Amino acid sequence: MIRTFSLAAASAALILATGQPAGAVDDELIKAQAGIWLLAPESGAKGCRITFETTPAAGGYAISGADACASTLPALAKAAAWNFGEDGTLALTDATQKVVARFQQEEEGSPWEIEEGDPMWLLPALGDVDHVPTIASVAGTWEIQQPGGKTICSITLSSDADTDGTPKMSPGSDCPANIGDLKLSLWVMEGFGLVMMGTDGSSLSFDMRPDGSFQKSEEEEGEPLVLVRKQGG
Repeated sequence: MIRTFSLAAASAALILATGQPAGAVDDELIKAQAGIWLLAPESGAKGCRITFETTPAAGGYAISGADACASTLPALAKAAAWNFGEDGTLALTDATQKVVARFQQEEEGSPWEIEEGDPMWLLPALGDVDHVPTIASVAGTWEIQQPGGKTICSITLSSDADTDGTPKMSPGSDCPANIGDLKLSLWVMEGFGLVMMGTDGSSLSFDMRPDGSFQKSEEEEGEPLVLVRKQGG
């Protein structure tokens, strides 16, 4: 799935890679996090884009473009700066340095999720996409394909859930052994990421593309794969 580095992990990686002092590492981390981000409700409602700058500002580093949130997420239209907390959280603050939103990661590499209030993701922007997919919008029949478009097999992502509330899925009978052996039976959405899970602890992760299809996550081993909704599915 689409990954974002946690503060501790990124700092440690940079120390090992560069041997630079802490101040330099922090500078590199700030540069790595700079760019366009999407604030998106987990409900699938329309979100808004903001830009993390590297320019110092009161409370951290400047945010630009927050006025675009006025109609969709008005409380975040006041965001003027961003910064990391000592606990690894990421805070957005207004011009008076009051926190308007604080985000955390459940585990290293997972998307940023808001700590309080209505569930919301903070994700690197993906093309012109202004919302995150939901279980309901993704459920249906999909084809696993090779990058060139050759279909490998079909799978069905259901909106029906098991007793724990996790939606079910089923690979088609045409799936080859390397997919069938994963015993995939459940799936979840994490921001722009889709994770299929097997009964034996195996998993297969995909990242959404701007056109709504998915590609196998770079962290996954093996041949590249894409996931495309089957026509009529």
